[in-house]
Amino acid sequence: MKPKTRRPAAKRSPAKTAARRRKAQPRATVALKLPIPPRSRLAPDLRKYFGACEQAFGFLPNVLAVYSFDEKKLRAFIDMYNDLMLGDSRLTKLEREMIAVVVSSANRCYYCLTAHGHALREMSGDPSLGETLVMNWRVARVTRRQRAMLAFAHRLTVEPWADAAEGRDALRRAGFRDRDIWDIIAVTAFFNMTNRVAAASDMMPNEQYLAAAR
Repeated sequence: MKPKTRRPAAKRSPAKTAARRRKAQPRATVALKLPIPPRSRLAPDLRKYFGACEQAFGFLPNVLAVYSFDEKKLRAFIDMYNDLMLGDSRLTKLEREMIAVVVSSANRCYYCLTAHGHALREMSGDPSLGETLVMNWRVARVTRRQRAMLAFAHRLTVEPWADAAEGRDALRRAGFRDRDIWDIIAVTAFFNMTNRVAAASDMMPNEQYLAAAR
């Protein structure tokens, strides 16, 4: 009876070894080397706000952690976001998330699609709505009013130089007032800005977003 011998381990190519190492290491939150401080060094109201976000989401969204490198910029971001997405408006919060997803899809922004796709799934209770808006908003099951809103936001994103008069008229025919149109424009513009910041800095979304509300 021959003694058992151990087969030599197969040699991995350098490329495969490097790929395995990259996969094993968590990706950095952002590609830029920013002086992100420990939370203990933030102002008390910001620490409280971060704690409230963790309680609501179960984690702190990476975008807030990244912006904390500059307190003034962090406060400006929070104030603008809360005003546009959570403040008083005849647009529902769900409709504002719909705009965020359609704009982020047009810009192919991984961070915002992941984060706001999650928000849309959670608010609507319909995972298919979020996925449809990500892939092709034109086939989503939405109201005539919402379709006009998304068409305007999409065109403003991909053709910002185009004459918007026709789109504004379409929004009015769909039942939007001029103040509502302002809100649609503002939310669209905000996410075009955040998409570019996130994409150019290679900002990564929290992994918890990916499987939630499905």
